Amino acid sequence: MKRASVYLHDYKAGTLTEDENGYTFLYDKDFLESVHAEAISLTMPLTDKPYQDKVLFPFFDGLIPEGWLLNIAEKSWKINQRDRMSLLLACCRDCIGAVSIIPNQTEE
Repeated sequence: MKRASVYLHDYKAGTLTEDENGYTFLYDKDFLESVHAEAISLTMPLTDKPYQDKVLFPFFDGLIPEGWLLNIAEKSWKINQRDRMSLLLACCRDCIGAVSIIPNQTEE
């Protein structure tokens, strides 16, 4: 299982998980109740229900670099281009915009 904390403007907004069933994103309860609560994307409005899909949500996939920068990431970290979650974890700690992806400990 791969897991990451998703931060919006330095506040923990939720958790993104990849397991054998696909991907799950769940907003953090404390974030939802805070004055800082704001959707990370128009396609993922605030809710206490988990978002689930077989493929990585387009919002998160869009954070992954493309072109020559993706090639550098693939070669440097030896990550297959199809392993979107690993690329997200490796490349998106400090990406452009208000969202940051911070890897958590994995549980196999």
